[in-house]
Amino acid sequence: MLPVRFHPAHDPDTPSGGGCGMGGGRPGGAGGPVGGRLNLLLSCGGWQPDSWADRLPRLLEPMGVVSHRAGTGRQATTVLQTTPIHIAVVDLGLPLEASETPEQSEEGGTRVLDLLARLSQPPPTVVVKRARSMRDDRRELAAALRMGAFAVVDPPRETSDLDLLLDVLRRVLTRHYHGRWPT
Repeated sequence: MLPVRFHPAHDPDTPSGGGCGMGGGRPGGAGGPVGGRLNLLLSCGGWQPDSWADRLPRLLEPMGVVSHRAGTGRQATTVLQTTPIHIAVVDLGLPLEASETPEQSEEGGTRVLDLLARLSQPPPTVVVKRARSMRDDRRELAAALRMGAFAVVDPPRETSDLDLLLDVLRRVLTRHYHGRWPT
């Protein structure tokens, strides 16, 4: 079972930017270990430092979770081709290429979801929504669930949001792996 607790190096009172900076974590397929007790694809398309995508690997690493970071749809594809992934966290705001502007970054997250759905054994997937209008929000939610997402969450901006994401990951582990580490 994946306990929800903070690593001592994490200060829960530190304000977060709400983006998805690329500091910290291990790069997917680029020199990081191929396997841990649990391999997590962590895709995030933002840019702000000390975001949820920076903090999550620091919290999970002491438990043997290896976070394979992807900042673009292409990087996520490479991770999926080179590493067995047990759980995927897919940011729908993920750009396909690093050179895309935010207005062009509509495709990366959706393409990663499509690729995951086509795998012979797709890992359970947690989708992080974009901040959009309510109508777009409902459409994204419905599309993600049709593609087999286990859960759809708002982008974590505060410590309580990160706790929610940790709880969702715990539920994934309980439901899909019966509370045990994948083998």
